[in-house]
Amino acid sequence: MRSASRPMTAPGTAAAARHEFDADAADERARADLYGLLAALFHEPPAPALLASLQAATTDAALDGAFLASGWRTLVEAARRVDGDAIADEYAALFLGLGKPEVFLYGSFHIAGTLNQKPLVDLRDDLRRLGLERPEHVEVTEDHVASLCEVMRVLIGDGTGAADLAAQQRFFDAHLRGWVDRLFEAIVEHPRADFYRAVAAFAKDFFAVEAQAFDLLAAGS
Repeated sequence: MRSASRPMTAPGTAAAARHEFDADAADERARADLYGLLAALFHEPPAPALLASLQAATTDAALDGAFLASGWRTLVEAARRVDGDAIADEYAALFLGLGKPEVFLYGSFHIAGTLNQKPLVDLRDDLRRLGLERPEHVEVTEDHVASLCEVMRVLIGDGTGAADLAAQQRFFDAHLRGWVDRLFEAIVEHPRADFYRAVAAFAKDFFAVEAQAFDLLAAGS
């Protein structure tokens, strides 16, 4: 993910936004950056430096025709409109709560209806095969949407080497594709959502583009 102190640029020229993958390093870095951004925003309320970076992000009018441009512009506008304390309160109200949160961010809940079920076991098996494991300081389980976005960021890499698109597609299809739309829709429709409504709407569009790109990749293989 880009340094939080560096202004972000509007998505639209990345491979995902063109509904196709290519080997261009800048495009792959852009995909990785967006996964990293979503991982950071869903893991916890944005730190001041990250929020400042979002507020300073570009929303180029030239990108009006790009599929992700509208959602990105709405996200940046929400970052400029909602202050950090209000975002932190919103995050707590939606995703933490006392006892049962308003919205669960865990794949097992959306797939199996409860936490720590077979989807988490299957995910951990796949992570071991990929040589990945949860850092000791991370409290959320591996099926948290932030953790899954971080895995995708790692699988894409920094764009300097040959990204394994087949591995990315297998992980995306097995552990994200089947449930994230339900999560994002639940956030968008929640009456307490404001900043995170914009985050979820942008994430929904981004994941739709990724899914279509992987489908095109599979069709061409």
